[in-house]
Amino acid sequence: MQQKREILVTNALPFANGDIHLGHLLGYTQADIWVRFQRLLGNDVYYICADDTHGTPIMLKADALGITPEELIAKAHAAHSADFDSFYINFDNYYTTHSKENQALVEEIYLALQAENLIETKTIEQFYDETRKMFLPDRFIKGECPKCHAKDQYGDNCEVCGATYRPTELINPFSVVTGKTPVMRPSEHFFFKLSDPRCVAFLREFLEDKSRLQPEAANKMREWIGEEGDCKLSDWDISRDAPYFGFPIPNAENKYFYVWLDAPIGYFASFKNYCDKTGGIEFDRFVKREAAKEAGTEMVHFIGKDIMYFHTLFWPAMLNFSGHRVPSQYAINGFLTVDGSKMSKSRGTFITANSYISQNLDPEWLRYYFAAKSSAAIDDFDLNLEDFVNRVNADLIGKYINIASRTSRFIAKEFENTLGDIAPETAELIVSLKERAPRIQAGFEQRNFAASLREISQACDAVNEHFDQMKPWEVAKDEGKRELLQNLCTGYLEAFRILTLYLKPVIPVVAARVESFLNIAPLSYADLEQGLKAGHQVEPYTHLMTRLNRKDLDLLIEANKEALSTERKDSAQSAKSDKGKVEKVKADKEKSIQEKGAQADGDYITIDDFAKVDLRLGKVLECDFLEGSDKLLTFQVDLGEARPRTIFSGIRKFYEDPAALVGAYVVVVANLAPRKMRFGVSEGMILSASTDESLALLTSLGELKPGAKIS
Repeated sequence: MQQKREILVTNALPFANGDIHLGHLLGYTQADIWVRFQRLLGNDVYYICADDTHGTPIMLKADALGITPEELIAKAHAAHSADFDSFYINFDNYYTTHSKENQALVEEIYLALQAENLIETKTIEQFYDETRKMFLPDRFIKGECPKCHAKDQYGDNCEVCGATYRPTELINPFSVVTGKTPVMRPSEHFFFKLSDPRCVAFLREFLEDKSRLQPEAANKMREWIGEEGDCKLSDWDISRDAPYFGFPIPNAENKYFYVWLDAPIGYFASFKNYCDKTGGIEFDRFVKREAAKEAGTEMVHFIGKDIMYFHTLFWPAMLNFSGHRVPSQYAINGFLTVDGSKMSKSRGTFITANSYISQNLDPEWLRYYFAAKSSAAIDDFDLNLEDFVNRVNADLIGKYINIASRTSRFIAKEFENTLGDIAPETAELIVSLKERAPRIQAGFEQRNFAASLREISQACDAVNEHFDQMKPWEVAKDEGKRELLQNLCTGYLEAFRILTLYLKPVIPVVAARVESFLNIAPLSYADLEQGLKAGHQVEPYTHLMTRLNRKDLDLLIEANKEALSTERKDSAQSAKSDKGKVEKVKADKEKSIQEKGAQADGDYITIDDFAKVDLRLGKVLECDFLEGSDKLLTFQVDLGEARPRTIFSGIRKFYEDPAALVGAYVVVVANLAPRKMRFGVSEGMILSASTDESLALLTSLGELKPGAKIS
């Protein structure tokens, strides 16, 4: 018998300065599914999270609202907790980094690193806002990108060309807080010596465990560290000057710990709070290096790729040299896009958890879709709304729920909800379902939920096909076959019980409804062989889940657009009472007028305009004439997404043999809004060059990976 595992699971800490949106929920849902699966196996899992509450943005937002930072983070905590509850993210403890436990642990780790001679002070030159009388973090400085000259870019990287740089390299920098030009001032800062040879050697050793990181993450980490003898790591600034909302650094006047030092320690603080509240759990066995090694406990981090740098370099080095255990494993997810594009407030696709629930959409639809497309890779995840509807209705409702729906009516009508023996005719089917368990478990364990759900979907197909072959509706017409009918339906409900166990980590609420319907105890893998028995009474069947209608998603998008309009109106009204904001509005208008003037004068567009167009390299998988049209060809194009895109192109007269285009690499406008036509929906545009007499598709000279971005 396999030994029971003890696992501390953490999720990335949401910042207490904004709403939980679907991009956040992807990572939380993946973690929750994995935790629920581990518990179904009988393992002990402690699932921990907290709000990330410190930093300049919190301080400034609270000041703008006329409340204290503590009041602001308390409101955020209540809102975040409600959002997580709505999506059945079942944390054992959801805490805050602004806590006595966290402050004590932060100081303990800092002093331990100091004792190891891994903390040093340096005087640096930093931008200072003379109006607000504060040093400015990188993200509170904007200006013109020194590489591509895009306007209004942050002080650490350009969102247009992707370049990274120092704030001092910005052209015409200004303070985001007041709009004023900042000045340079010296300040003494504290640094964690990540470039110390001891840290570098440790991180190289840390990488040797192949099970710790996804391959993409390990490769990126090697790139950050550099080759042997050519270390690229820099020391890490862990301090900020007053005024700052955070923990003060011991024995350092007007100096505070940078939020990214205390935030990950918040994992431990939340767990410490949980241990103290519940009793019986030894904190050190999961957190201290030697105690954890002796106990064999695990620690798994679920994070987004945007915070991978902090979690895979600074965090493990801090832990190791302060006597704490390092993560056993990371589960890193990519960004969420909607219909192939970044989430956008103007398009209504910046969808918050609250707006989804407010539209009365079932959160388990989204949990299922997230699971169905989660492959354990760090690739970005596309929420394709049409595919979302199809998968929920075809797979979850049409295959899985359908088994109980079509079987229960015979049990209720003919046998008053009483089961019989499992029919010999279904015995082989049930054995085959149980034989899938190791493959399903392997997928869940490796966080390749998509593989598990494919296996479950195939199992649902097998049950429905068996049902159709046995034709219970025909059997019900023969009075002499009543026992066979009862036993067949018992077998199908037993199959449904097994499938529910497999799906329980993904749709826990539906699973609980099934347990009530079948009148059984909560399912676990220990119950796999405990089948339904003759004479067992089930409850009357009630609908387990409704279908997802596309129009409901359209209403969600519209609601988010309306919310943006309200937000802009409120923002404009607020700006009227704030002189600094008024000046910025005027400056923005002047900038817009100048850019429009330049465009009118010379038919130019700005780099910002060009950046809105998402050009991708696509591989043509199929191409044919479109029946009923004398102008269009229909393409199936691979853009590196979960499924190929269908694209209609009005170039039929230029290609006598469309099949000749199969295998070609073409340039596709990937973020063009889908267009409904009488032949179907076209999901993009294929670019071409033409004269009056001829046309040629724009193709690639090199065969890159489908989906490669063109810039």
